[in-house]
Amino acid sequence: MKTVMPIGIDDFKKARESYYLVDKTQFISEFFRSRAEVTLITRPRRFGKTLAMSMLRYFFDIEGAEEHRRLFDGLAVSQDAAMMAEMGTRPVLFLTLRGWKALNWPSMQAMIVNGLQQVAREQAVLRESDRVDAEDRDMLRAMYRREAPFESLKTALAMLLRMLEAHYGKKPILLLDEYDVPIQSAWEHDFYGEAIDFFRTFLTMALKTNPSLDFAVLTGVLRISKESIFSDLNNLSVDSVLQMKYPTAFGFTPEEVQKLANDLGHADKMPELRTWYDGYRFDGHEIYNPWSVLNYFAYDCEPAAYWVNTSGNAVIAELMKSADRNHFERLETLQQGGTIQGFLREGVIYSDIGKDEDALYTMLCTTGYLTVESARRIGTEKEYTLRLPNLEMQALLGIEIVKRYQKGYSKSMLVRLMEWMFGGDAERLEDGLSSYLERVASTFDTAKGKEAFYHGFILGLTAVLVPDYEVRSTRESGYGRYDVAILPKTEGQPGVVIELKIVESEGDLAMKAEEALVQIQQHDYTEELKARKAAPVRSFGIAFYGKTACVRMG
Repeated sequence: MKTVMPIGIDDFKKARESYYLVDKTQFISEFFRSRAEVTLITRPRRFGKTLAMSMLRYFFDIEGAEEHRRLFDGLAVSQDAAMMAEMGTRPVLFLTLRGWKALNWPSMQAMIVNGLQQVAREQAVLRESDRVDAEDRDMLRAMYRREAPFESLKTALAMLLRMLEAHYGKKPILLLDEYDVPIQSAWEHDFYGEAIDFFRTFLTMALKTNPSLDFAVLTGVLRISKESIFSDLNNLSVDSVLQMKYPTAFGFTPEEVQKLANDLGHADKMPELRTWYDGYRFDGHEIYNPWSVLNYFAYDCEPAAYWVNTSGNAVIAELMKSADRNHFERLETLQQGGTIQGFLREGVIYSDIGKDEDALYTMLCTTGYLTVESARRIGTEKEYTLRLPNLEMQALLGIEIVKRYQKGYSKSMLVRLMEWMFGGDAERLEDGLSSYLERVASTFDTAKGKEAFYHGFILGLTAVLVPDYEVRSTRESGYGRYDVAILPKTEGQPGVVIELKIVESEGDLAMKAEEALVQIQQHDYTEELKARKAAPVRSFGIAFYGKTACVRMG
């Protein structure tokens, strides 16, 4: 039995021959029997989409069919005689857009030219085939030489499908992996309009009632709206985190993780695996993050946030950029293991992000930061209850919050700020907060005294404490509502309550900090900390003016 984990291996042949493989070939049977002309499958990144597309390619491709048959020996699909009769019966065009990222439109144009040149290189048989229309051959050769006019590349996919049918006498399959990567890249770097214009034609010409197409499968993270990219495409069947046909085809089921743990001699690690990487709910099915599970075993069962920087970071950044107090409270609720409610809608228009809360939380759900716990119908729509799936996502959200306010400060510096707070060193805490604000406040509008900024600033500092502490804000305690409380999860650990004040002039800093401290004492804001048996209990009145903090401790 092979025990090497296939970290980053998305070629099915290589994974099958050299690595431990979780058998997902039942998906081939499930998909083929219910296939639509065009199927779009959306899942979070690193959930096995590219490997699944590679698996479909090796199964159906007419080229190398006999050699590829052995790859499926002993796997689930090999027990399906009717399905095995379909193996190796169709030409396949496989294209991944995963690397199509750029900082501007000219660079993206170069990326498109390079990508299609690679396709033309792989299709050498079509460049010389006398069964193919001569003009199409000339165009393919021009693509290969990087001499094709850029506008003509909009129809390149449709042309390639036409050429494959002409050469093989069979309608081809199109497998288009990570179709939305260039669209997200364009949104992040402000050339969205140019990208939409190109890819709308690029995809629609290939997919809309194309007589040379047997069927197509597209994968991505987001279902981009028909209005922006899938213009007039009425033959599209969508399998997403909200509407699923194949809930167990991507990600690992509990049974698959249990078998993997047993095979590697680590059955005792299941509770830790469940806490860190389980928790996704796909159409009622419990699903583990496959990337993180594989990394966990590859790194000697060391739990960590392996999924960092793989997905959704730009969405989180946009959320943080446009965050108000309500957003911070919702983020805080999620980070503490709570749930929030929202109306999710598929068919994202990127321009809505930052303007439409529902669009933001839809994207956080589809990118894998959140998962659906339940839903209830309200009128013609559904309101969803959302939560962070597991400890890994809890840690990653904290990382993203910290990054928003870090701006050159190391995590160790953030930890020292918390140590000064817990240790009751008000003078060093005041200096540290002011120094920190010098770094971060220039990017944000603090001149108007926006409470949301300072509230988020404190939340960013305290995010490093999760999951050992519970951080709450604007909650009832004693006879009023405190701004921030840091509650230990273990008796005998220190606890902190903070009252914030924003002042209009620097001369009012000390007075307002003292006033905040008096407010804590008069309204008994420390009651909840005492009930938790925190020791010691620290009270801080903190006043802010621009980039200056004033701290008073009770």
